[in-house]
Amino acid sequence: MRASRLVNVLLLLQTRSRMTAGELADELEVSVRTIYRDVEALAEAGVPIYAERGPHGGVRLVDGYRTRLTGLTAEEAEAVFLSGMPGPAAELGLGTVVTAARLKLMAALPPELRARAGRISERFHLDAPGWFQSSDDVPHLELLADAVWESQVVRMTYRRNDRTGPVERIVEPLGLVIKGGTWYIVAQAGDSIRTYRVSRVLDAELTGERFARPEGFDLVEHWEQSRLAYEQAVEPIEVVVRLRPADLSRLAGAAGDRAMATASRWEDPLDPAYIRVRLAFDWDDEAIDAALKLNDALEVLEPDWIRRAIIDSALAILARYSDGSALARPD
Repeated sequence: MRASRLVNVLLLLQTRSRMTAGELADELEVSVRTIYRDVEALAEAGVPIYAERGPHGGVRLVDGYRTRLTGLTAEEAEAVFLSGMPGPAAELGLGTVVTAARLKLMAALPPELRARAGRISERFHLDAPGWFQSSDDVPHLELLADAVWESQVVRMTYRRNDRTGPVERIVEPLGLVIKGGTWYIVAQAGDSIRTYRVSRVLDAELTGERFARPEGFDLVEHWEQSRLAYEQAVEPIEVVVRLRPADLSRLAGAAGDRAMATASRWEDPLDPAYIRVRLAFDWDDEAIDAALKLNDALEVLEPDWIRRAIIDSALAILARYSDGSALARPD
């Protein structure tokens, strides 16, 4: 309910030139300390608000500050608040911007629309990733977003998969897409437009060179066409694993619903206490991550290159916790 209270603070200050923290607290039936916290939150969200101490002090908005909006229907107001994505916005470095925009929009709405829009944000929440799936690590997302906004060429190091080493690419970023909690960058590379998974960008830097966007390029249309082409052409990575039946639920949690949807299992010929499961992944790192999450409860039997990648990851972890550990001490 804090968002509604912040909006009420804005509305009260727009109708009066100044109010003391005590007056605001009495009006909103909260403590003075809460009012000061709200003033700080509004200031961080970009609202020109400030508090003055002393006998003639109080909480004020900068002279002339107003929020106005006309012509918005109830359904449009609800749609705006339903479409907000605070998680992705925060990953792009736009969290406070989105918060400020929503506060200003809420304050500008007539009372009846404000109530309906507020009910939407109280009753609906978007959580894009599936269960037991953490978001990708995307340290270069903000830089890529800046490159998209500013039409700047990017030099990046990209890991295609675990069967080949990293490659260097000079790209012209055209747009960012988030699908199922995963970020992708659509970029011009040479004469073609390609899609890169942002979590596989190992390093990136702006070259300072600007580029002209292709005339008539439509990000949504391009994404839909490339998505359909990918789904029709992609060959899933089939992985065979060995584990005890009691660990099947853990495998489902680590692998995800999509990988488990086509899974088949049979008794392990070496030991009837174990089973073997064949399942398919879209990405090699998804298979590797799923195996590592189960530690020694699961063994990947094939393909061999996935086994080698898991061994390399395990050796890297062992090295980190031995000689490479921050707590390691010389003999």
